[in-house]
Amino acid sequence: MRAFLIVMDGVGIGELPDAYEYRDQGSNTLGNTVKAVGKLDIPNLLSLGLGELVEELPKSSHIIGAYGKMMEKSVGKDTLIGHWEMMGIITTEDFPTYPNGFPTEVISRFESEIGRKVLGNKPASGTEIIKELGELHMKTGYPIVYTSADSVFQIAAHEEIIPIEELYRYCKIARKILTGKHRVARVIARPFLGEPGNFYRTERRKDFSLPPPSETVLDALSNRGIITIGLGKIEDIFSNQGLIESNHTHNNEETMSAIIEIEKSRNENLLAFANLSDFDTIYAHRNNPKGLAEALEHFDVMLKDVIENLKEDDLLIVCADHGNDPTTPSTDHSREYTPLLVRGLNNLPKFLGVRETFADIGASILELFDIKEQKFPGRSFLNELR
Repeated sequence: MRAFLIVMDGVGIGELPDAYEYRDQGSNTLGNTVKAVGKLDIPNLLSLGLGELVEELPKSSHIIGAYGKMMEKSVGKDTLIGHWEMMGIITTEDFPTYPNGFPTEVISRFESEIGRKVLGNKPASGTEIIKELGELHMKTGYPIVYTSADSVFQIAAHEEIIPIEELYRYCKIARKILTGKHRVARVIARPFLGEPGNFYRTERRKDFSLPPPSETVLDALSNRGIITIGLGKIEDIFSNQGLIESNHTHNNEETMSAIIEIEKSRNENLLAFANLSDFDTIYAHRNNPKGLAEALEHFDVMLKDVIENLKEDDLLIVCADHGNDPTTPSTDHSREYTPLLVRGLNNLPKFLGVRETFADIGASILELFDIKEQKFPGRSFLNELR
């Protein structure tokens, strides 16, 4: 048995009933993107049923998958929370955010431990803050600290001023500090290069996440000899917990190529768990619906190869972890339904309904490998496929 779980990071399909609590009314990442750019050329996603879920998309005349919508049962709308829920952890208390920057008690300790002052310490767009403070950073050597509407402590540094391993060390120090009431979900290294007026972020970003608070579906699988492979930033999201192998691919194309290679070359019982971060990081956070649309079309081309390389007993799940509507004034995540697209086990076209939790994914993967774990939430949809 082989399972392939592909997360289209940030590709939500419409506001959840509680979106108003997060000030996300009207958010619809995919639907509003289509409205902004026009027709999308995504025949393979449509063949899995995506057009049945998003009214702005055409319906396919030849659906080969099962499809449904997922609600997030956890509080929040963070990447970490969404992925954890897929793997059986329901988060009941949201991570702290810092709309006014981090308190003195955090920043003073951080500065003391790294031996330098910091710049910034405010919510900001990552590309904008290096435009604003990058030149001063290069003159002083002080790292740039900033946050967003998400629970993140981000550290930006020019790779020629603060070498990458030193930046990672700073992140580890911040991760050690940010516990208890300041248990920020992710500390993120944001390296960049270039000159004033022409700075650009590099692909050596690294996330230092809180470890999962308890055992996950990944642990249940790996403890029973199932090979669990994290692709993209999955290893960061789970702090390597429950993963037998990791391949920290740097962009969507690398990640999809790695999935196709696994399909072609490996026959063990395995779960390949992939995060496609470009949709969220490069396009949605920068309010670029055209770029998001083009990235979806490129993904769709590679998805065709994934579908064609599936074996009879393989299971493919394509989903998302939250929304991030690039057409709204906000540049942050949005509280949305996410798509559930499934191919495998000789399934017929079928609507899987509105799932009450992302944890249905983990429950289904456990059933695929005949692992009976009562402690994880979620309801398997495998019987509905057959």
